[in-house]
Amino acid sequence: MRHASIPALLISLGSLALLAPGVRAQMDPAMDHQHHNHSMPLAAPMPLGAPMDHGAHAHDVGPAGATYDLRFLDGMVQHHTGALRMSEFVFGIGSPGVGALGNTIWREQAREIRAMGLWRKAWYPQAPVYPVALAPGGDPNSLSGLIRMSPAQIEGMRMMGAGPTKENRVVWFLEGMIEHHGGALMMAHDALAKSSNTTIHRFAREVIVAQRAEIIELRRMLAVEGLRKPEYHKFDALFRL
Repeated sequence: MRHASIPALLISLGSLALLAPGVRAQMDPAMDHQHHNHSMPLAAPMPLGAPMDHGAHAHDVGPAGATYDLRFLDGMVQHHTGALRMSEFVFGIGSPGVGALGNTIWREQAREIRAMGLWRKAWYPQAPVYPVALAPGGDPNSLSGLIRMSPAQIEGMRMMGAGPTKENRVVWFLEGMIEHHGGALMMAHDALAKSSNTTIHRFAREVIVAQRAEIIELRRMLAVEGLRKPEYHKFDALFRL
């Protein structure tokens, strides 16, 4: 399915209050931060280990088809929402650049959430307002083949896991954001392989470029904390375009 391109990637966003209602409906600020796996196909990369477990992330939203872009947008909106929530734990922290990075990630992810909400509304005006996933055995070319994304699927996409303590929140954020960005890289490559939409392709490439740069910065910050784990490099193969 090809869609008219919308230049929403250029839209700036100062507050989540500006989000389209359909997107706000997908972002539940009262969400429980407990760990849940979700039932979408393909297992996530293994977490870095307790207590920094941010949960499993199954990145595959299903096969190509007329509803692929809708499924991708809904999955990525939930994924980005998790990044917003994680970033909020480090706002105002003066530890070398951590608070500033958290603010940058929050701003950029919120801007992209708004862009995705606009694309969704323009491309799939008949879609339900709630986030969707492909039903087991569902037709990937029909809206009737979709079901409401379950709470477990939403929490799995958000990859929050258990929240941090005040003492471990810096490492929790830095390690968790490597895991989180790795999930986004997988989703971006999946979209490049399965979507025929030029806007989605451009967006996926921008995600790869931005998040590989941030993973490198996250690793640098972890090194300041004395942490240089091999696991921090497990997504390097996904840096390529």
